[in-house]
Amino acid sequence: MNQLPEQDLPPGRHRLLKEHLMTEILRDEPLPERKRKPWLRPAFGAVAVAAVTAVTFTVLPSEQSEPARSTEAVRLLEDIALAAEHADMPADIRDDQFVYIKSKVAWTSQSGDGPAKLDPVHEREVWLSVDGKQEGLLEEPHHGFGQEPLEAQTPGIPSNTNYRHLQTLPTDPDKMFEWLDSVSQGSSSKDEADFVLVGDLARESLMPPAQAAALYRAAARISGVFVIDDAVDAAGRHGVAVARIDDGERHELIFDRKTREFLGEREVAVKDLPWGFEKGDVTARTAVLARTVVDKRGERP
Repeated sequence: MNQLPEQDLPPGRHRLLKEHLMTEILRDEPLPERKRKPWLRPAFGAVAVAAVTAVTFTVLPSEQSEPARSTEAVRLLEDIALAAEHADMPADIRDDQFVYIKSKVAWTSQSGDGPAKLDPVHEREVWLSVDGKQEGLLEEPHHGFGQEPLEAQTPGIPSNTNYRHLQTLPTDPDKMFEWLDSVSQGSSSKDEADFVLVGDLARESLMPPAQAAALYRAAARISGVFVIDDAVDAAGRHGVAVARIDDGERHELIFDRKTREFLGEREVAVKDLPWGFEKGDVTARTAVLARTVVDKRGERP
C-alpha cells in the first residue's frame, strides 16, 4: 500500500487528511501502510465514503481482471459532462465569499483491536474560501468538530481545490486528464488515485461548469471504470453510478438518473477485508444535500 500523501498538498488538504484519519479506519498497522481513502474527501481531505444496499450491475469486473473501461461508462460520463456543462452556478462569485456544502456522511472507525464498523450517518457542513486565502470552517458534531477551522490553501500548488484555482484548470478533456494524472496521489494504483480525485472534486468543492465537464470526460479515460445501474447514497436516494474496484473495495460515484447531478458516494467490500468487513458490507457513504456560495464563514443559506 502507498503512503498517505504529505508533500505537494495545500495546507487545507493536510488539515482534512488529519481530520479524516480521526474518523477513518484506525488500524494497528503503521500510518504509511494505510490505504488513502477518498478525500473530502476533501475538501472527502482524506475520507472514506460510500453507501450500499442492493445493486444491479451492468458490468461486474473482478478485482483481478478489470476491463479497460466499459462503453456504457463512457456514454454515461458524457451525459454527466453535458449536464455539468449546463449546470446553474451562483452569479458574480467574489473572492471573499465561501463555498458552503452540507452533506450526510458515514465513515469507517475502529477501536483498538476490535473489528472496523460503519459509523451512523450524520450531518457535515463545510465552508471553503472561494480564493483559498481565508480559513474555512468545519461543523461535524458527531465526531467532535464544532467551529473547527480549516487552514487556508497555499497559493500556486497544482492540487489546490479552491474555486478560483479550479477556474484555471483545463477545459479540454485530454489536458484535464493530464492534470488529474499529475496531481492525484495516495491510492494503490494510479488509475484509482485519479478516480478518487474525481470523487473528491465532485464531493466537496465547487467546480466551474466547463472544468466539471472536462473532469467527467477525463474520468471516462480511467481504466477499470464501469456502471452500476442502481446505487443508493447516504440520504437513501437511488441513482446510477460509475465505479472502480481497488484493494478489495468498490468505490462508486452516484448520479441522479434524470438530471445526472452528483448525489454522493459509497464504498463496498467486494471481498472479506482483514480489518473486519465481510464481502458485501458498506464501508463508507456520503450524500451532498446542499452546495452554494455564501458571504461569510459559518453562514447558512
